[in-house]
Amino acid sequence: MMSKYLFIPLFISLLSACSLRTPTIHTNCERNEIGNYILRWETNPVLEGTVSVSVSNDPDRFDGPATQFVDIAEGVTTYITDDNTNRQYFLLDFNNRYQQVVGSRSVAMDSVQNIRDLGGYLTSKGQMVRWGRVFRSGKLSRLSEWDSVRLDNLKIKTIIDLRSDRERELYPCGYGKATLVPIPIVIPRLNEIAERVEEGEIRKGDAFVAMQDEYIQFVTRNTEAFAQALRIFLDESRYPICVSCIFGKDRTGFLSMLLLYILGVPSETIRADYMSSNNYIDTSKFAQWATRLSSDSQESVTVFLAAHEELVDAIVHQINKDYGSIQDYLETGLRLSKEDQDKIREILLY
Repeated sequence: MMSKYLFIPLFISLLSACSLRTPTIHTNCERNEIGNYILRWETNPVLEGTVSVSVSNDPDRFDGPATQFVDIAEGVTTYITDDNTNRQYFLLDFNNRYQQVVGSRSVAMDSVQNIRDLGGYLTSKGQMVRWGRVFRSGKLSRLSEWDSVRLDNLKIKTIIDLRSDRERELYPCGYGKATLVPIPIVIPRLNEIAERVEEGEIRKGDAFVAMQDEYIQFVTRNTEAFAQALRIFLDESRYPICVSCIFGKDRTGFLSMLLLYILGVPSETIRADYMSSNNYIDTSKFAQWATRLSSDSQESVTVFLAAHEELVDAIVHQINKDYGSIQDYLETGLRLSKEDQDKIREILLY
């Protein structure tokens, strides 16, 4: 059993004998098409013995007995459930010596695009980002009844809404049980671009240039807004926090990148998290609308709905050009001191 005061993070052995090599353990959790959880693990060096699996809807507390005992060599097990409203986390205990908490990255929803947990990522120092503390998502409007229940179960206290005033007016936030903090990241000419797409006047290359310009302006025009958003993470009473915009990939993606950088997550992991929006945005929901557009406009829509690694390169280049480094951008541009960054790490890292 584990309480939030007894959690032992990855790479920390319960054994006092420091002469034994602590294994590197990689775990993964995904939900299949019928909602069951598939848990996988690898250890290096290879361990023999048993992994016990405990389940909880609170990633900081596992008070019940283990539900499964599996041969470590199997490398996989399935947790079968018909509960599609509560989010589950799992404590994997290898030979009663090495423990790790794992959850599914994505959150099952009917009407919300690209909602996922930022927990579980490893830092370059071997610490882990806490599960269930920060979520990122597309807009939270027009929620289904069950999605409202699912958000209740996430216990979200604060929603950082990065959409413009106009976007919030068109699609008001449909969840009223959390404190909504609107921090508009304005995208100039957004309405004009949307109209040009409708009229078939924007091609694929034009769409990419427009997105590149948007990302550069995150740094050149919206630094104050992103600074305001990051300061919310300094207040532990605000958690769990959900960061949201239209699709949860651009404005939300940049803020998530900054947060993961502060936490010390390696750059390749940060990029992978950004790019994984391509796995969680259901473009089929736009197919019927897109069929009435020209082929050029359809290609443009595909560009706008996707995450592109070249955009990460563009924004990093702009930060380095204007500030010298991402760390200098955090301290000078966003006015987030080293002490502030330490506090965020204290709150969000196991």
